[in-house]
Amino acid sequence: MKKMLALSIVLAACGALAAAPATGTSSGALAFVPEDATSVGFIRLADLRSNPFQLRIFEETDKIAADGDGARFLEEAGLHLREDVDSVVVCTSSADGRPGQSLVFFEGRFDPARLVAAVTKRGAHAYGVRGGSYFRLKQESGGEHGPGAVAFVDVHLVIAGAESAVVTALSNRASGGHDFASGGGLGREYHRVNPAATAWVLVDVDKWRPSRISLRGDGASAGLVSALKTVSLVTFEATVEGDSLAVKGTGLSSDEETRGLLEDSLRGVTAAWRLAAQEKSPQLVAAIRKIQISHDGEGVTISGKLPGDLIRSLAASARTQTGK
Repeated sequence: MKKMLALSIVLAACGALAAAPATGTSSGALAFVPEDATSVGFIRLADLRSNPFQLRIFEETDKIAADGDGARFLEEAGLHLREDVDSVVVCTSSADGRPGQSLVFFEGRFDPARLVAAVTKRGAHAYGVRGGSYFRLKQESGGEHGPGAVAFVDVHLVIAGAESAVVTALSNRASGGHDFASGGGLGREYHRVNPAATAWVLVDVDKWRPSRISLRGDGASAGLVSALKTVSLVTFEATVEGDSLAVKGTGLSSDEETRGLLEDSLRGVTAAWRLAAQEKSPQLVAAIRKIQISHDGEGVTISGKLPGDLIRSLAASARTQTGK
């Protein structure tokens, strides 16, 4: 059942947004996000289907689909990732400074009966709880928080993640959920992102930081990484517009010195991008120069429109550095 968890991770990786205007509002699954979530992300895959260049997120799902067991599972489940999954919500909750539980909501069009048959064939066991039933995956699929689980709620919603998190989500759904925007926790910060964006992320850095590995950076990114260690909240949103990606990221801090360091670091990073582009892709320099960096009494914001050529160049560079 590792392939099921891999599907969840791949689809939920908003950072893989390197590649239809965005339409509609955010997913109804937000109503079931726990109020103690330290990070919440959303991606509207439906906006990406007609995109003129290949998103890496789709490249990764294609790799899974090409795998022997992964392909068999998708065929048996009658699931076509590109066509059937419209949106994904992913959230993580930390506890006592340790890595927290992750929960992923998939919205689209599903065949619960075929999905049940496919996971049962692979050794999953069904359990009934308040709000419905779920399938516990094999123990080898689990992590620090125990075995993974998946709930095929109905023809439009699938929930996957740590078993206890899935059980809680089902219970929240049975209670009618809550209004994410007016709830507690990160819901209070929802106004900082555009709900119609193709993707957005909210991270409570104060709570998230202790549960993650140390951030590292070198060269122009070293100062940026250092500044990010002291911000309290990070927001990010991206909207696919033809062959471009309109992006906006904000780091909040109550400390004026930290805001100054963050702004200087971002300017240093964009300057490094320009220098690199002059040598390899001079046509991208103008696009990088249009990136705007601003600040106010709460934080620092970087925004701009990245053309497809720049996104592909950055993605290729990242793959070279990671050896992937």
